[in-house]
Amino acid sequence: MAKSLRSKWRRKCRAVKRERYGAKELERLKKTLGMNEDGTQDVEMTEISKIATVVDAKTIKENTKSKEGTEADGTEKMEVEGGRIYNKKTMLDQYGNYPVWMSKRKVAKHKKGRAKSQKAHTKSNKRLTRRQKKAVKQK
Repeated sequence: MAKSLRSKWRRKCRAVKRERYGAKELERLKKTLGMNEDGTQDVEMTEISKIATVVDAKTIKENTKSKEGTEADGTEKMEVEGGRIYNKKTMLDQYGNYPVWMSKRKVAKHKKGRAKSQKAHTKSNKRLTRRQKKAVKQK
């Protein structure tokens, strides 16, 4: 569909822009990395260790488990009385209420979905038909 002269001209202009901006971006990237035009580094990156430290996820998890109840700066967490504990699956707290930030529409939608899933897993309480009773007796 895009075969008109106008679209061809725009495509051509975009290609020119892409080349120009690509060169500028590459220069900027080299400058931030501290590289010369020939590709060698003229600035050592030892100062970056002063700015940021790289830590993997495992060590962070281990530190949080070992510090249970204390924050990163050494202060202890404040115990909140009456804090609500929410179930992730049902979204209900220990009193059977939904979170205050949840809108009424979302609560209704969530209840409807929970009802469907409960219905699928529960056994029906209907009476057995004669045919079903015969099948149970024969087993």
